[in-house]
Amino acid sequence: SFMPLVQTDSAGGVIVTDWYVNPQSPGERVKLTISILDQDLRADALRVAGSREVSQNGQWVAAPLRAATVQKLEAVILTKARDLRRSSITG
Repeated sequence: SFMPLVQTDSAGGVIVTDWYVNPQSPGERVKLTISILDQDLRADALRVAGSREVSQNGQWVAAPLRAATVQKLEAVILTKARDLRRSSITG
């Protein structure tokens, strides 16, 4: 399942997602702002900033987003972007 996108600005290279709840961990949700700094899709071409909240007593409370999580997301997004580009070139 994909995160719902709130705003995409392909010219400026910014993608903002809505809050996303992973079905495997329904007690937390994540929202991302992805900045695409370079059309080259290199590892340093992407900056992911995220917010994370956890559910406590029925309220969403801000929680830190682990750096490892951000790095994993960057890798996943880059891989997906490269796949999409490859299929659009060959398609």
